Amino acid sequence: MTDPTPRPGASAARVRRRLSGRAGSAVAIVIAVLWTTPTFGLLISSFRPEEQIKTTGWWTFFTDPQVTLQNYTDVLFGTSSQGQLASYFINSFVISLPSTVFVVGIAALAAYALAWMNFPGRDWLFLGIFALQIVPLQMALVPLLSFFSEGLVVGGVQILPAWELQGALEFTNVWVAHTIFGLPLGIFLLHNFISALPRSLFEAARVDGAGHGVIFRRVVTPLIVPALVSLGIFQFLWVWNDLLVALIFAGGNADVAPLTVRLAEMAGTRGNEWQRLTAGAFVSIVVPLVVFFSLQRYFVRGLLAGSVKG
Repeated sequence: MTDPTPRPGASAARVRRRLSGRAGSAVAIVIAVLWTTPTFGLLISSFRPEEQIKTTGWWTFFTDPQVTLQNYTDVLFGTSSQGQLASYFINSFVISLPSTVFVVGIAALAAYALAWMNFPGRDWLFLGIFALQIVPLQMALVPLLSFFSEGLVVGGVQILPAWELQGALEFTNVWVAHTIFGLPLGIFLLHNFISALPRSLFEAARVDGAGHGVIFRRVVTPLIVPALVSLGIFQFLWVWNDLLVALIFAGGNADVAPLTVRLAEMAGTRGNEWQRLTAGAFVSIVVPLVVFFSLQRYFVRGLLAGSVKG
């Protein structure tokens, strides 16, 4: 008698065959084309002359191809009214790189402690960190900004002074804000990877006399490199594309404001300069594209790591 109950393995194999068949591949190609068409049109428009981009659609480029680099020259090195994005471009790197390194480093240490170190309140602490993910960051903007500008006052007593930072030190406010907002998700993701490591590895290291510092540095870190890179990509893209946090904690100051703040200003004050907006927009997305595609194999390995156990 045949068992009418389908096996989970057979169902998964059937779904896999359907998704990898010709119909599934055709649907994937159509979705990819539709998804990338706007970006492709943006790229073409950024190289078109002003009179062409304002009078015809980007698809007419193939019948009347005209190319110029003036748009990029204007937005990167032109006057402040044209864009002058080069300095903001550098500010975005200065903000994004430390914010990513801080989150990945602190999250890895915290995730290891929560996964393999026993101390009172560990489970409650992890539960609190997990709960922080559902708190909208907009709720923390005003208290954090008040902390930076006024310090910490408890019962009328000044516990911590205000952060009166000037010059390049103004980046510190943005670094701290991005680090605080990125840690809950980072700790949660890395905790899942680190806690899935075989216990025998840690027991063998302890037998050899290794402490937590040596175990983390020589045993855990090499095994979670894909997860660290995946988290780094997420955090870098989030910080690079962020406008809200940078606008509040960096303001419109050209010395510390990132690229997104300047693009928002261009869209509001120079909205009719389409040729510069397209060039500026592509300047802002070229770095995330390079980061993602150059680290794609680590990203995929990081997402798949721990998905199959045993």
